[in-house]
Amino acid sequence: MIKVSGLIITYNEENNIERCINSMKQVCDEIIVIDSGSNDKTVEFARRCDAEVIYNKFSGHIEQKNFAVSKASFDYVLSLDADEELDDRLIKNIQALKESTLFDGVKFNRLTRYIDKWIYHCDWYPDTKLRLWKKELGAWGGENPHDIVEINPNSKVIHIDGHLLHYSYNSISEHISQTNHFTTIAAKAAYKNGTRSSLFKIFSRPLLKFLKDYFLRLGFLDGKYGFIICIINSLSALLKYAKIKELQEGKDL
Repeated sequence: MIKVSGLIITYNEENNIERCINSMKQVCDEIIVIDSGSNDKTVEFARRCDAEVIYNKFSGHIEQKNFAVSKASFDYVLSLDADEELDDRLIKNIQALKESTLFDGVKFNRLTRYIDKWIYHCDWYPDTKLRLWKKELGAWGGENPHDIVEINPNSKVIHIDGHLLHYSYNSISEHISQTNHFTTIAAKAAYKNGTRSSLFKIFSRPLLKFLKDYFLRLGFLDGKYGFIICIINSLSALLKYAKIKELQEGKDL
């Protein structure tokens, strides 16, 4: 049977951390929490759940998650965000996989809860994620804050049933605030990597994003929250390209 290290990065996640750890404990042989200086009860609650807690100064989502991987004791790692948990079907399927070594990476679908509703459209679902892999074959990459696991091209990656449950926003205000925060990070990363903006992009990208998510991705089937999510998704595109334009003009974000 293979052994799996469970990894979580945290900052002020006292409302989520126990739920996340308790689901991971059913499939992981150790839980490691990398905390970047929480001033709430995150560390206390994590240790209460028998997780090992290590402090590391935050320098980016990708960097923090790769630091977590470097602390794993076992060959396979399962990396979740603190506001996620494994559902019962996913737990059973991962438990069954631990009897085999015939995989290098495992993908599963993520289902997001928005305020009080599970969202099945809006380009938010199935939101397939690779979160369980043989650590020597992959690492976190992408562009902050949108990190992804990049695994060697010849690796055997399988998809299993079950949901990674994501508890996202408790209010529309929280969603808008987080969108503003994340688009600043995204704009800086994109600008650093050579992306440039224009008035045309600032105008067109939000419109195209809304049309895609609300109509092509069937966001209208998620009712009023579907409309709100798609509007904020388009706002995210507007803010990102507007902020890139400000960086081009020499302004600080």
